[in-house]
Amino acid sequence: MASMFDLTGKTALITGGTRGIGKAMALALAEAGADTILVQRDATNLATKDAIVSLGRQCLIHSSDLSSSTSVRSIVPTLCAGASTLPNGGIHILLNCAGIQRRHPTAEFPDSDWDEILQTNLSTVFMLCRALGKYWLENGIRGRIVNIASLLTFQGGMTVAGYAAAKHGVAGLTKALSNEWAGRGIGVNAIAPGYIATDMNLDLQKDETRNRQILERIPAQRWGCPEDFKGPVVFLASEKASGYVSGEILVVDGGWMGR
Repeated sequence: MASMFDLTGKTALITGGTRGIGKAMALALAEAGADTILVQRDATNLATKDAIVSLGRQCLIHSSDLSSSTSVRSIVPTLCAGASTLPNGGIHILLNCAGIQRRHPTAEFPDSDWDEILQTNLSTVFMLCRALGKYWLENGIRGRIVNIASLLTFQGGMTVAGYAAAKHGVAGLTKALSNEWAGRGIGVNAIAPGYIATDMNLDLQKDETRNRQILERIPAQRWGCPEDFKGPVVFLASEKASGYVSGEILVVDGGWMGR
C-alpha cells in the first residue's frame, strides 16, 4: 500500500510554498519522495527549501512575481527549456497554492485590489496549468495538477467578492481541464480548505465573536492546521493512489460544508 503514495522520481512545481498550507504540502510531497521547484518572489527566503533539503530531497527556487502576467508567462518555458537539468529530468506535478486576500465592502472594492486578486488567485493558476499541460501533452508526459480552492468556491462570504469570484473560477477551471485532459494522462483536481489557522485568517481568530461562531459550526470543533493537508495533497499528486480521480474538489474543512 505504501508504494501507492511513493512519489520518488517525480518533481513538483509549487507556488505559495513559503508558509502555511503551501509549506506543509510542499514538505508532504518531499516526505513522499518528490523533488521540488519552489516558485516564490523572494528568492532569499530559504526556510522551505532548507526543510526540504534536510529530508534528503532536491529543491530549486525559481523567482517570479505571481501577480504579474508577464512574469508568470515565462515560468514554464524557462524551466522546461532546461528540463534535462531539473531533478528527475522534468516536472511531473503542479501544485498551485499561491493566493492573496483583500477585504472591502463590495460597493467600495478598488479595481486595483480586484485585478491583483484575480491575477494571483485565478489567472496565474490558469496560465501555469495551460503552459505545463501543453508541454506534457506535446511530450507524452503523464502529469498531476492540484489547485487550491476554498470554502468560498461554494459560498459568497462577506466583503471578499474578489476572492470568492477567483475561487469559484478555480473550481470551474479544474473541471474544464479535467474534461479535456483526464483521458490524455493528466489528472486535474483541487483541494478546498476550510477555516485553517494561518496568517490569512488571523483577524478572524482574534475576533472573539466570529471565532466562537466559526467553531460552533465546525463538527470537528477546531480550526484546521496546515498539517491536515499533507495526506490529501500526496493522495491527489500520486497517479497510483488517485488515478481515477479527476475534476474533483476535495473539501478539507472538519465537516463545515456538511452543516
